[in-house]
Amino acid sequence: MPLNIPDKLPAVKLLRNENIFVMNKTQASHQDIRPLKIVILNLMPLKITTETDLLRLLSNSPLQIEIDFLKIKSHTPKNTPVEHMTAFYRTVDELKNNKYDGMIITGAPVEKLEYSEVSYWEELKQILNWAEHNVTSTLFICWAAQAALYHYYKVPKYQLNKKMFGVFEHKLSNPKLPIFRGFDDVFYVPHSRHTEIREADLNKVDALEIIATSANAGVTMVKAKNGRQLFITGHAEYARHTLDSEYKRDKAKNLPVEIPKNYYPQNNPDNKPVMRWRSTANLLFANWLNYYVYQETPYNLEEIE
Repeated sequence: MPLNIPDKLPAVKLLRNENIFVMNKTQASHQDIRPLKIVILNLMPLKITTETDLLRLLSNSPLQIEIDFLKIKSHTPKNTPVEHMTAFYRTVDELKNNKYDGMIITGAPVEKLEYSEVSYWEELKQILNWAEHNVTSTLFICWAAQAALYHYYKVPKYQLNKKMFGVFEHKLSNPKLPIFRGFDDVFYVPHSRHTEIREADLNKVDALEIIATSANAGVTMVKAKNGRQLFITGHAEYARHTLDSEYKRDKAKNLPVEIPKNYYPQNNPDNKPVMRWRSTANLLFANWLNYYVYQETPYNLEEIE
């Protein structure tokens, strides 16, 4: 997929080194097609890392995509230069008149807090309400999935006794669902979270469908039955060494963290992690873009409801 993103975005150089086709706005303007417009609300602390991970996966399609980055105006990130946020990110006030084919909202390191205790909760609710009427399909990741399920459907979250940390085996509920085209019967997704949602609560909501679970990690994928919302409690977008970085960061801080499960050969952190989820991640994002965004969105974005 030709990705139409700002040429000075740090991810551009990394992606081009991986032979991913990234075009600037001048090149894109010469293609006589309407690109898919995707907006990304990036709540992760390491913005540039997350940008690169997501753009890498969004590239796995023949469609042209135009990316906008959305930020929380009431929160200043500590781990990303202000210059980067100013150059590449916009607030909902700046983008509220736009319509988008798709939206991605990432996780955030605030899951131990009650939703009302999150400093930007009211602003996030405003964004979620805006997305209902201005976006064809939204993909929610990790904490964002839990937060959106609570906001839209009052599904609660629960604290875990210990962190769900590692790469876990999953089974899908219905292989005929478009989101699972090309998936194996068993697939792997990384998890890194302190809270969970439960099947019993989800089953009470007629508008929701649990579509993937893990014997160890619990509910992993939930779909709104109209297909406009997809909730993922894990991190299919993670790169090979992301869990490794999180583990070593927490060890350095003397936090009570266990070795991520099913990740290091011989369970030894000195060994290179095994990546079991690359094909799953690529299929997941390509299927979402194709079947839930491209084939469902109107050609005239103003017709989105």
